[in-house]
Amino acid sequence: MKIDMHCHTKEGSIDGKVSIEEYIRMLRNQGFGGMLVTDHDSYGGFRYWKKNIKGQKYTDFVVLKGIEYDTLDAGHIIVIMPESIKLRLLELRGIPIQMLIPIVHNYGGILGPAHPCGEKYMSFMNAKAYKRNPDILKEFDFIETFNACESMEVNERAAKLAEKYNLTGTGGSDAHRADCVGKAYTEVPDTVTCESDLITEIIKGTRFACGGEIYNKTTKDKIGKVNAVLVHSFWVYNKIGGWSKAFKRNNKMKKGFIERVEQVVKPKKDEPEEKEESL
Repeated sequence: MKIDMHCHTKEGSIDGKVSIEEYIRMLRNQGFGGMLVTDHDSYGGFRYWKKNIKGQKYTDFVVLKGIEYDTLDAGHIIVIMPESIKLRLLELRGIPIQMLIPIVHNYGGILGPAHPCGEKYMSFMNAKAYKRNPDILKEFDFIETFNACESMEVNERAAKLAEKYNLTGTGGSDAHRADCVGKAYTEVPDTVTCESDLITEIIKGTRFACGGEIYNKTTKDKIGKVNAVLVHSFWVYNKIGGWSKAFKRNNKMKKGFIERVEQVVKPKKDEPEEKEESL
């Protein structure tokens, strides 16, 4: 089954131009069996699907919950949590990578760098965290090795990185516009029907075939050198955004820690189908 493992929707990403329903229709028409919704610091697109579409349309198409998280110091990281867990903390950008990794793993999730060899500040290999401690790569679960919005050279470097660290490679279009949808794919077993299935395959080291074609109509392709200004603007935006949400993040982490302790010392009760953790 082909799925797109890097998708941005109008309902969840401020720069997304394609509604999640249109995204699903387009992928199905191109022979895809599913998608991983990875909106920027938001589950907005996935929430819209779950509330308005799930079980009513496209029942032969798998929609998985992910997020593209803006870290403080390591660029964009794709995070996949089990379907029973939704950490509201992941919608507050700006957590340092050294904190993000244990939080995700402690709740049963996995994570890996998006376009790791791409733009400065947005990509792990060109971010402070890697330069400070290259061994962080060993703590990731997968690496995006094909991104349709990056060059073949960048993708080839990402693939070599995955091979060096023995990590599963994934492919995604990173589409924000309709003409980019379906430009990249990851082939996963047909048995993948939920987030936990995908997490299990990646943790046990299943290697996926992935690839696609390069999308050459990105903003950076159109504006050339001026893109450097946008990259630095993103750095400022991310820093200010991270600082502005620090107080709210800290409160959620404290509350989540207290609830975790209470779960240990109190008898367990029946769990709801999906837990939206305080963290």
